Amino acid sequence: MATLHVLKVFVGENGAGGNPLGVFLEGREVPEEDRQRVAADLGFSETVFVADSRRGELRIFTPATELPFAGHPLVGTAWLLAQEGPGLSVLRPPAGEVPTRTEGDLTFISGRPEWAPPFEHIELGSPAEVEALEGPPDGHDLVGVWAWQDRGAGVVRVRVFAPRVGVEEDEATGSHAVGLAARLGRRIKIRQGRGSLILAEPQPDGSVEIGGSTEL
Repeated sequence: MATLHVLKVFVGENGAGGNPLGVFLEGREVPEEDRQRVAADLGFSETVFVADSRRGELRIFTPATELPFAGHPLVGTAWLLAQEGPGLSVLRPPAGEVPTRTEGDLTFISGRPEWAPPFEHIELGSPAEVEALEGPPDGHDLVGVWAWQDRGAGVVRVRVFAPRVGVEEDEATGSHAVGLAARLGRRIKIRQGRGSLILAEPQPDGSVEIGGSTEL
């Protein structure tokens, strides 16, 4: 029977935040026709089924659909594989090859903006306006709302609403971070949800590296 590993990804200062993630390292033991139901039953924003842990082949499901690429599942899976063995330098979700690396207790992956879901990006005037939202603005169903918290230091406050893929509000969204950093064209530090922290930096090849801290 496949074992479920439950992680928190993009954990912030003093253990705050972190987006829950389910990972089955023996994902092939879960029948393909059952994976969407399992992801819906678990209720995490994403659940990962690893098909080949030596090659890093995996698939990612939200409660409502499968995604070719998603940030916090890939960061979390890269971290878990490193805990369970030597770790991998590349993961292989359906979108393509995703480089991984570690730096101290941080895990990083690189993805391309075009792989991410088509989030809308709405900038507000202040973090307080972002905090005050009671749901996605104007009925948008796949949107990241953000404001500069400290423009000089590259700190932004973000909330992401994704009911289109079965996630009312996400605690920490790596794929949105990829798109936002690419749009801004600079290194940023994202504060999302109840205390989650995502680091994001555009790369010379057009990809964006994202990373953060993960815990069991």
